[in-house]
Amino acid sequence: MESAHSAFSEIVNEEVIYQNPLLFLKIWELGSDSVHFGVPTPWLWHSHKQVEFLVVMEGLLAIQTKHELAVLSAGDVIVLGSSQPHRTYKYSAGPLRQIVFQIDLKQHFDLSTMPYLHCFSELTHPLEQFNELFRSNPAVKQAAYELILQIFEESQSRKIGYELAISAAIKNLLLLMLRNDNRDLSALAEDSGIARLRPALDYIDNHLGERITVEDVCSLLNLSYHYFIKYFKKVMGISFVDYVNYKRIKKAERLLLTGDLSMMEVSFEVGILNMAQFYKLFKRHNQCSPKEFKQRMRSQTGVAPLLAQAD
Repeated sequence: MESAHSAFSEIVNEEVIYQNPLLFLKIWELGSDSVHFGVPTPWLWHSHKQVEFLVVMEGLLAIQTKHELAVLSAGDVIVLGSSQPHRTYKYSAGPLRQIVFQIDLKQHFDLSTMPYLHCFSELTHPLEQFNELFRSNPAVKQAAYELILQIFEESQSRKIGYELAISAAIKNLLLLMLRNDNRDLSALAEDSGIARLRPALDYIDNHLGERITVEDVCSLLNLSYHYFIKYFKKVMGISFVDYVNYKRIKKAERLLLTGDLSMMEVSFEVGILNMAQFYKLFKRHNQCSPKEFKQRMRSQTGVAPLLAQAD
């Protein structure tokens, strides 16, 4: 088998074409009966704005995320948040069958369920944290597995009312995750006003490589300086400065995954001109230096179970 760092290349931003534009999803089965397995060359990272669920029905699938490289086996489920880089490969010589389910979750919330949207928001609650449910609760994992297979089967059959069946299964999947999460999500279940802040959040995303001031963002929302900083912290749970730094570090992580830029170049690309400050912020968010992060992602060849292997 080739080493896991034999091909460390740029992240491919994948455009997802919905099978049904009104359902805002794409779901399909991937299978391979080939005896060939192992790390491909090149082994490409990719990401997309849609949330992705992976379900393994047969065989072994290796998946690498920012956090770890792990092997999923039959019955396992994993969720990947919006724009989270990841890559996979066939881990054994036996057949591999998996379901890939990509979805724009926010499109499946209506006025009555909108207060729960922020429980699934990447801004406040990274979806990968829900994988602890699948790791620790076999019953929840099995229920999620069956719901995703139901969505797949309905999308294939396209029987009358299949849209209703898929929408119901999606809501049941979200409800399953919400009610079984062992953390206190009650504070996130409130209408936090993120929609009002959206122009400011978009501005931050589009100007991470530049100097960003509170005054610039206030003018977008026609809010006073003091009201804005208080409102922002109330809605987001962190200060404006801490949020900007968080987004800068997230962008830095993506740049480090490509393996092409020096530490100084990465720091400048994300708008942090002081290297000491860059290292300090990066270590605060990742418990390691940028160099250690880059080395870990390049040299991570061992795999370990990410999710429970048996009920």
